Amino acid sequence: MKLVLIRHGAVDYTPVNVRGFIGHGRDLAPLSEEGIHQAERVAHAPELAGCQLILASPYTRAMQTAAIISRGTGLDIHVEVDLHEWLPDKTYRYLNYSELDALRDGYARAHGVCPPGTTCRWETVDEMNERLKPVLDRWLYKGFQRLAMVCHGMVISRLTGIAQAEHCTPYVIDYDEHHRFHGFVT
Repeated sequence: MKLVLIRHGAVDYTPVNVRGFIGHGRDLAPLSEEGIHQAERVAHAPELAGCQLILASPYTRAMQTAAIISRGTGLDIHVEVDLHEWLPDKTYRYLNYSELDALRDGYARAHGVCPPGTTCRWETVDEMNERLKPVLDRWLYKGFQRLAMVCHGMVISRLTGIAQAEHCTPYVIDYDEHHRFHGFVT
């Protein structure tokens, strides 16, 4: 199965910052004007030709991107909860950017692997891969040949090994049940 991976458009965090949203509430941030234009452009990308459906992360930035692409392509959207971004805090309780930065730094220092004998609040690389594989296998086994997938940078990293996926840039991969998911990439 071909997957056309698309990282959501650029985000405007102003509305969630003004409201003081923390943790998972930050995922309610919409696209910026630039992000909207990025999504409108990628809706016409030749890589989307032949796609049968758009799979989308449930986060606002991905859903808004998928909606814009859907409008441009006529493709239906199916939301997949487990296509969400990497979890810096599995408790969804980080309070501020300093705490978030510390969690990201811990993940980076450990290369995404929780050190033996410790408990990590962040999602490990293996945990992320283990939640993504069943989603993709389900669509593979349904017989789909080509799907667009609007998701997040670290999801694309796990599937491609690319460290920094660009906003609204299509990355096409072949996916089968033996797909090699990637570990920590820099």
